[in-house]
Amino acid sequence: MAKGLLVTYTLWAFGGPVGLHHLYLGRDSHALLWMLTLGGGGLGWLWEFWKLPSFVAQANRAQGRKQRPAEGRPPLSLLRFVAQMIVGIYFGLVALISLSSMDNFYIVGLPLAVGLGVLLVAAVGNETSDFKNTLGAAFLTSPVFYGRPIAILPISLAASVTAQKHRQYKASAESETISVRLYRLGLAYLAFTGPLAYSVLCNTAATLSYVAETLGSFLSWFSFFPLLGRLVESVFLLPCRIWWLLVGDPGFNSTQFQEWERLYEFVDSFQDEKRQLAYQVLGLPEGATSEEIHRSYRDLVKVWHPDHNRHQTEEAQRHFLEIQAAYEILSQPRKPRASW
Repeated sequence: MAKGLLVTYTLWAFGGPVGLHHLYLGRDSHALLWMLTLGGGGLGWLWEFWKLPSFVAQANRAQGRKQRPAEGRPPLSLLRFVAQMIVGIYFGLVALISLSSMDNFYIVGLPLAVGLGVLLVAAVGNETSDFKNTLGAAFLTSPVFYGRPIAILPISLAASVTAQKHRQYKASAESETISVRLYRLGLAYLAFTGPLAYSVLCNTAATLSYVAETLGSFLSWFSFFPLLGRLVESVFLLPCRIWWLLVGDPGFNSTQFQEWERLYEFVDSFQDEKRQLAYQVLGLPEGATSEEIHRSYRDLVKVWHPDHNRHQTEEAQRHFLEIQAAYEILSQPRKPRASW
């Protein structure tokens, strides 16, 4: 049955952020993406207002085609590439919060999560990409910055480049019943949200710590670019400001906004505790100069290097790793907290 434009706009207006209009048009990958990102943070949902006629026409053309192999190659899309990068990073951050306690997370869990996020964007619309090559690029890149949240960036970049390189049109497939499609979407949604919900409900304290550490590490990526860092923090606050402008609730600024700000204070305090511990490990007072930090690090590394402590290898290795981690934390310039 042909898809109607009026029905599509109605579903877009009342259920667009969760992908109801895409589900109606048979665009299941796009529907899942909107479910997991709430319509691309609302911006993607609003931008689609002008794209709905082409989506409806594409869905009706797909219904009239017989099943045959797709021909040609889709044009290169900068927008799709950027979306793949962003969603890959988003999936990686969620995995860091909910799954980082699992064994071999940075070798298995993180590249799998980032790769699946990139593939989800690659499968939006009438395009797709090669599953094995995209995931293979993610797994091969995972040793870069191993054990650090910044590893998400090279993994997402490598997977996105590979997905674009192997982009192709989807082959026409037999139509499926709505129950089968909903079952598949439900499983995918649970696979994404289940670990996060379990972590929040059953291990709340650890989850808060993971959230603070992940957000703190994410914001610290921009330490060398203060203007860009403030821009990223403003993006975090964008949903609050949009809600305030649309609803015009005068009490919003004194309640929810303050709660949002407390999250950043929590992240900042978490980073402060890490720096205090780092100073203690290096035996330095707070506010030590970079020369003092480097000198203390160099002296302690000589003392606790495992090659110089064969009689107490395990203890030496533990101290050696603590010293390296402390030096890495204190070597990063401290980013001043932005005022809202």
